[in-house]
Amino acid sequence: MRSRTVQPVKRREQSKSMRGRKKKNAIGDTQPIKVSSHTQPLRASSDTQPIRIPSGQRKTRSASYRGRYQQAVSRRRKEISVPKPEAQLEKKVKKKQSSVTGALLGTRAKGKETNAVQYFDYDLLLAIVFLMCFGLVMLYSTSAYSAQADFGNDMYYFSKQALIGAVSFVGMMIVSKIDYHFYGAFSFELYIFAMILMALVQTPLGVTIYGARRWIQLPGNMTLQPSEITKIAVILFLSYELCRIGKKINTRAGILRVFAFGAVAAGGVMFLTDNLSTAIIVMAISCILIFIVHPKTKPFIAIAAGVAAVFAVAVMVMSVTLVNSDNFRLRRILTWLDPENHSDTGGFQVMQGLYAIGSGGFFGKGLGNSTQKLGVIPEAQNDMILTVICEELGVFGAIVILLLFGFLLYRLMFIARNAPDLYGALIASGIFVHIALQVILNIAVVTNLIPTTGITLPFISYGGTSILFLMTEMGIALGISRRIKLED
Repeated sequence: MRSRTVQPVKRREQSKSMRGRKKKNAIGDTQPIKVSSHTQPLRASSDTQPIRIPSGQRKTRSASYRGRYQQAVSRRRKEISVPKPEAQLEKKVKKKQSSVTGALLGTRAKGKETNAVQYFDYDLLLAIVFLMCFGLVMLYSTSAYSAQADFGNDMYYFSKQALIGAVSFVGMMIVSKIDYHFYGAFSFELYIFAMILMALVQTPLGVTIYGARRWIQLPGNMTLQPSEITKIAVILFLSYELCRIGKKINTRAGILRVFAFGAVAAGGVMFLTDNLSTAIIVMAISCILIFIVHPKTKPFIAIAAGVAAVFAVAVMVMSVTLVNSDNFRLRRILTWLDPENHSDTGGFQVMQGLYAIGSGGFFGKGLGNSTQKLGVIPEAQNDMILTVICEELGVFGAIVILLLFGFLLYRLMFIARNAPDLYGALIASGIFVHIALQVILNIAVVTNLIPTTGITLPFISYGGTSILFLMTEMGIALGISRRIKLED
């Protein structure tokens, strides 16, 4: 029997390609495959030996992750470089509207353009310096007696505040030289970091002071209040988010998305740090930033009126039904409605503060001559420092403080209106809202217009964390002012 050899079936494409090739050597089916010179022979390895990833592959993988992250950061920087709407765009400002202090000092340097001048808001810087110095003087006058009685050093509070203020001022000038778009690129990470810090308050790192657990213990007998970081994180991240979604903010989904981020941050402040006043400020910043960007005004006015009406009805109901409530927040509302009948309990601080304001008159008793600060007003150096100012400097001193804050807010508004892009305008607006809300709420608490809350007076009340992050916000605002171009 003859043996037959079966030839492999060739496809048309394969046969056509083989015709055009010139074969030098005929290779049979049984000829071994040659190994190229650059390949290495495989090593015999046991089944239990772990598989090792070459270091080159690990480096390539980490480099790919790093590259992706850098791409995400660059994408975020592009998203926040959004021009402002034409109706609000003021890219170039005339010199007549510029800083008076900077004009007198003659410190503006010409930019690269022939018709543009680099701007720096020296008026804002001057207002910050005045408020810091005035705050240190009044802090020493307010706290000298209690510091001597408690610590044996009348400059205990003053020295700590002065040291933190000096360090914060240097930090503010450093922050002012950083491009504010850098913060937008990492705003989401800062938002998550703030939430993690607030969660740490509920761990053994948390510290309880005067019955409130709001601080984290740091080395060197120092504490940190994470809710202050949350304020900056919300301003930076929500401003970035509003720039990113663009015209989607006009839709219900866009509003709810940004509102949800603000509500989560406010809820974290409320339930993780038990700080209702700061939660209200965080939520108000979120709502006002949405209001600034949204083209419609009437829906926000209607919502605000509805919230005010609900609050008024709730207060009226609680004043009748919850007279014997043990909840300290409800007791504060009852004390606010009738402080005279609760002066021996929750209304003591408010009543003593009102006595201090009334006894000061228009020009006051003189610096250092307050009697209510001599152990009568509890913790007078904190949120009740305005009462001592009114007692020593009178209504005139309070008016001077209000004018200084008004000038500070005016300069922040100027920066917001003339920022080079929408992101800078929103950041400056958020800082404006934060300072304005804190000043208004502190004055309202001191004069018993609203229930007592732990809101400090910016730049004047004692508090290292508050000063540090307030100066950081001012540094960001000054950094935005550096990007403003003036007409030559």
